[in-house]
Amino acid sequence: MESYLNQNFDVKAKHSSEEALEKWRNLCGVVKNPKRRFRFTANLSKRYEAAAMRRTNQEKLRIAVLVSKAAFQFISGVAPSDYTVPEEVKAAGFDICADELGSIVESHDVKKLKFHGGVDGLAGKLKASPTEGLSTDAAHLSQRQDLFGINKFAESELKSFWVFVWEALQDMTLMILGVCAFVSLIVGIATEGWPKGSHDGLGIVASILLVVFVTATSDYRQSLQFRDLDKEKKKITVQVTRSGFRQKLSIYDLLPGDIVHLAIGDQVPADGLFLSGFSVVIDESSLTGESEPVMVNAQNPFLLSGTKVQDGSCKMLITTVGMRTQWGKLMATLTEGGDDETPLQVKLNGVATIIGKIGLFFAVVTFAVLVQGMFMRKLSTGTHWIWSGDEALELLEYFAIAVTIVVVAVPEGLPLAVTLSLAFAMKKMMNDKALVRHLAACETMGSATTICSDKTGTLTTNHMTVVKSCICMNVQDIANKGSSLQSEIPESALKLLIQSIFNNTGGEVVVNKHGKTEILGTPTETAILELGLSLGGNFQEERKSYKVIKVEPFNSTKKRMGVVIELPEGGSLRAHTKGASEIVLAACDKVVNSSGEVVPLDEESIKYLNVTINEFANEALRTLCLAYMDLENGFSPDEAIPASGFTCVGIVGIKDPVRPGVKESVELCRRAGITVRMVTGDNINTAKAIARECGILTDDGIAIEGPVFREKSQEELLELIPKIQVMARSSPMDKHTLVKQLRTTFDEVVAVTGDGTNDAPALHEADIGLAMGIAGTEVAKESADVIILDDNFSTIVTVAKWGRSVYINIQKFVQFQLTVNVVALIVNFSSACLTGDAPLTAVQLLWVNMIMDTLGALALATEPPNNELMKRLPVGRRGNFITNAMWRNILGQSVYQFIVIWFLQAKGKSMFGLDGPDSTLMLNTLIFNCFVFCQVFNEISSREMEEIDVFKGILDNYVFVVVIGATVFFQIIIIEFLGTFASTTPLTIVQWIFSIIIGFLGMPIAAGLKMIPV
Repeated sequence: MESYLNQNFDVKAKHSSEEALEKWRNLCGVVKNPKRRFRFTANLSKRYEAAAMRRTNQEKLRIAVLVSKAAFQFISGVAPSDYTVPEEVKAAGFDICADELGSIVESHDVKKLKFHGGVDGLAGKLKASPTEGLSTDAAHLSQRQDLFGINKFAESELKSFWVFVWEALQDMTLMILGVCAFVSLIVGIATEGWPKGSHDGLGIVASILLVVFVTATSDYRQSLQFRDLDKEKKKITVQVTRSGFRQKLSIYDLLPGDIVHLAIGDQVPADGLFLSGFSVVIDESSLTGESEPVMVNAQNPFLLSGTKVQDGSCKMLITTVGMRTQWGKLMATLTEGGDDETPLQVKLNGVATIIGKIGLFFAVVTFAVLVQGMFMRKLSTGTHWIWSGDEALELLEYFAIAVTIVVVAVPEGLPLAVTLSLAFAMKKMMNDKALVRHLAACETMGSATTICSDKTGTLTTNHMTVVKSCICMNVQDIANKGSSLQSEIPESALKLLIQSIFNNTGGEVVVNKHGKTEILGTPTETAILELGLSLGGNFQEERKSYKVIKVEPFNSTKKRMGVVIELPEGGSLRAHTKGASEIVLAACDKVVNSSGEVVPLDEESIKYLNVTINEFANEALRTLCLAYMDLENGFSPDEAIPASGFTCVGIVGIKDPVRPGVKESVELCRRAGITVRMVTGDNINTAKAIARECGILTDDGIAIEGPVFREKSQEELLELIPKIQVMARSSPMDKHTLVKQLRTTFDEVVAVTGDGTNDAPALHEADIGLAMGIAGTEVAKESADVIILDDNFSTIVTVAKWGRSVYINIQKFVQFQLTVNVVALIVNFSSACLTGDAPLTAVQLLWVNMIMDTLGALALATEPPNNELMKRLPVGRRGNFITNAMWRNILGQSVYQFIVIWFLQAKGKSMFGLDGPDSTLMLNTLIFNCFVFCQVFNEISSREMEEIDVFKGILDNYVFVVVIGATVFFQIIIIEFLGTFASTTPLTIVQWIFSIIIGFLGMPIAAGLKMIPV
């Protein structure tokens, strides 16, 4: 079975081809209810629609760019636009409407933009200030929203409960049973009168309705859980200026006229225009499919919603929001496309198909045998041409039994149990600070064998402070010095240092609406800016004093950032750079000495500074070097900032403490067979110090630098990679290479953490991409499968635990359901063949189907994880889903149940002294009761596939206890009070005790089976 499934029902957890998704759908035979079975699978037709829309966008934008280029040449000779402002817009105090704004940006219409007075003119017409932003007055914002719309995309409406009821009724076998029930009612009432003749038909109708409502309730609850998670996925905040203050705002609250601050890695939240900024490069591939990035500046100011900032930073003016944007229309189609189905869903669809075909064969043979038996009886009595109403009803009952065998045999609940388990796990993981973006990540994480983790913010707290410095060649302990440090730095050097700190930064010092000073930016930038403030610097004055000519933002390839400013005295230019200490120091040929003078950097000074860097790093401090350079030969903004010839101002050591609980989590991973590797851009000594503190770097492991790793041959990598525990000074491509090698060459299941834009390739390549919720950019989150909301490594371990729980819970459910399938099939089939009668009626089989399907999934697929899960080795990439241990348990239980039922059929009447006209009914009721109690106790045994103690933690899962309790309660009701509908008769206390004992005996047998090695 496993090889058949791997050949035909095998899809990847990520990036499956459309052909693979189509293939398994075409192979799915014997589907009782396609609407329900394929509800949580991708809608391929909607995906093709979205792809076509992307191609249209690409063509539109290509034409728009060509037209705008042509417009530049003719713009001066064109007559003014004949645009007239609609009356309602005028009445509201605006001079431009939403449609006109939309057409300017979407069509890249330079001509229209010019006619409206450029970006500043449009801001005026929108009554928005490019510096102060919109007013926070609620009435003003509400009026603007009514006129220009909200920044939300049209979503499919939530289906009501009755839609799920209707979809549950689409089950082909239930429809056939419904027809059987209707015919049974007509024939029964015609032959036996009302109400006696209606019992069989009404019994089947009641069973069908019970199955439908229980199924619909379960499906409806699931859909609500997915809806809640979908809302969480779409929560994105951006930096906005309103009423002169910078603040974080949800993208859903944005309105035309808002001033938004974008940085590298951000997603453009709505259509708009570039106001000011540097080196802005936009990736439009998500909207157009075009991989070539686009430069955005004053000449090409158009920014489209849904595109990503690949480089640079800027301020933008929002012009168009929500469904008026191309992204809004595309998203509406994309969301209907749905998530890819998970590998387990597909695999279990395969299992359901195989067993469904076997069940269909058995059902047809059972019906044929029963009908043949009936004909033989009639032939022997010579009444084969004479048919009574009772005989017609008997024939109908045979047909209903055959259909019900199909109901029981086709385990439609298998693929749906995966979704139920995943929905449950995703909801609980949300409470544990992990937001799952792709369903498949839940189950894949359970198989993870390697975690490649960032250092900063994941293993450490990301609360950074400068604790040591080496400014003007003097090493100082800032943590103890405080503000007295500035008196020890020469005035000229202090001025240079403050100039470097406040101008060469991606952060900002602002005054918030409460009048307090607030530092915005990454934790590293915040630490440096705090140092600048403690040295007596004033951020706003410093920024006003110098004109910024060029900015090169930090990126993890260069490991540094730079800025060129124009000095007020004489208009000369100066470049400042800041970044990885050894890289920036290597670009320096001069240094500021203890007297504040610039002197050449000799061998002794270089050695002194390198020793200082290593000392700081060995104390687990992150080191940065600050340097400057006077550009005496002039500089053009189109040029790159020089890579050498700098003067070193100083080195700072930043402390970022290890998170509490990380060491224990790393140890837990090691016991669980998961290797943790640290991949960081930091200095190798800093990385090693932190890795030792976390327990990642052991005596037999090695730490390597990215540039060294890059130079290794494939043969060397084969020997090296298993030993690598720390990779320092790594570039994004080093990380990508490591992940690819681990996945392909070593067949590992790899989870990777990332927060920056450049981490996207590694997150995309990994089996499970984990993005940081706090420090992560939107680009990283978009490429990830799970977002770690608190940026904590311990949460990653929790995700692994939940992943294992999902995988094992589904295995438990599959084991339980296949046992019921096998026994129900064989009992009815063999009984029909040998005695010409089936002991389990249609109504009884429908009840059994509900126990094993919806209720069984609820009980077993929602078991919460326990710490024992992390003591097992991971399944890995090649593990069989239906293991030998599962087959052992399924076959052992099936044989026991089959023997018990056959024994009762053969010896039951004499054993309990049953005779008289009701003896067969009494025996069949007893068989049905024993069969159900076997399933109840087997469900308890299925809680553990290998462990003998199945009661451990049973009360922690209240769903399980409720399901077992409800099953027993309704079984009593069916036997004692619903006999006329369910073809049962009340049992004696001895028979009840016997049924329970027979069911309970399955538990010691299950325990004995677990001792058999496989």
